[in-house]
Amino acid sequence: MSSNKKVIVLNVNNQEYEVLVKPQETLLEVLRETVGLTGTKSGCNEGSCGACTVLVENKPTLACSTLAIAAEGKEIMTIEGLAGEDGKLHPVQQSFVENGAIQCGFCTPGMVLSAKSLLDRNSKPNEEEIKEALGGNLCRCTGYAKIIKAVQIAAIVK
Repeated sequence: MSSNKKVIVLNVNNQEYEVLVKPQETLLEVLRETVGLTGTKSGCNEGSCGACTVLVENKPTLACSTLAIAAEGKEIMTIEGLAGEDGKLHPVQQSFVENGAIQCGFCTPGMVLSAKSLLDRNSKPNEEEIKEALGGNLCRCTGYAKIIKAVQIAAIVK
């Protein structure tokens, strides 16, 4: 084992992963390349697009700009951990599907997780609060109207 690598334990989607990481490895790299959870997308790798958004302690977190070692001991949720064990979609996921809030789907995991975090904190957000919560997530396809509607409907269903 190289002296600059460290074994850490990450709690991802309620499952522990013991991983060997370099000090500079991002959470995004470890989730995708080591753990094998590719739902978290690699977009800009600069923290600007939100495609890599995961929840750390239920807070939207940019995995591309978070060191993996900084996430040790924290509860991490990726899009793969959102649906129920029976495969039933989370209300936010279901609302995105039913309301056409996905097109190419690249931004969807980050959008969905940001929306889930918002609804966990605020069960009845207004449109401005939804826009603010999703402000760190860029979508190049939808124009956001259907995404906002999906979050509004998920709030009602949830």
